[in-house]
Amino acid sequence: MKLELRKTADGSNTLYLPELDEHYHSFHGALQEANHVFIQNGLLNQKKTSFRVLEVGFGTGLNALLTACASSRMGYTIDYVGIEANPVPIELMEKMDYPRLINDKNAAVYYEQIIHSKWSAINSIHPKFQLIKLKERVEDTYIAKKFDLIYFDAFGPRVQHEIWNVSILKKMYSFLNSAGELVTYCAKGQFKRDLKSSGFEVFSLEGPPGKREMVRARKNKSVF
Repeated sequence: MKLELRKTADGSNTLYLPELDEHYHSFHGALQEANHVFIQNGLLNQKKTSFRVLEVGFGTGLNALLTACASSRMGYTIDYVGIEANPVPIELMEKMDYPRLINDKNAAVYYEQIIHSKWSAINSIHPKFQLIKLKERVEDTYIAKKFDLIYFDAFGPRVQHEIWNVSILKKMYSFLNSAGELVTYCAKGQFKRDLKSSGFEVFSLEGPPGKREMVRARKNKSVF
């Protein structure tokens, strides 16, 4: 599928998929959205200093980069697994230019390693951050080891409705440790109802620029 490089409102780049009329990130600001949803309201909400993160929709690697930077800055030890059925070509990822906008002297080095890391292998991005990239559909994914946090960053329900359903959400629930959390930019009513029916406790939070709300969902161990 054809991908086009687009500039977003905060100066960071995203990709546009004309075939689906869909952007990889908010055009209000790719970096702002990723930082607000996944770092500020996901990663930094964790009470541990050593944990496992699963990303559904690895995309351009922006969330992985921000997490690697936060891991180094905060002293967190993180095992990170990113699932992506259709990897972005390396030559496009190299044009994203995220490190220029991130206040971390090692961001460029981390991103280069993330871009060129091997699929289905353990990659050490820095001493406290290990990355595994899986080229597969989330529908087909099976991971025995549990996670503490899930970044649910697939294309929206209009485009990838097969991902935003109860069967996948129950799978996400099963992937989490007790009291584990899922964060996402999507706050549609049906999605929140499906999260609740899958066993999650759902919290509506202030959204990133251009969005009124986002969602954090917590595994409710008393349900299943």
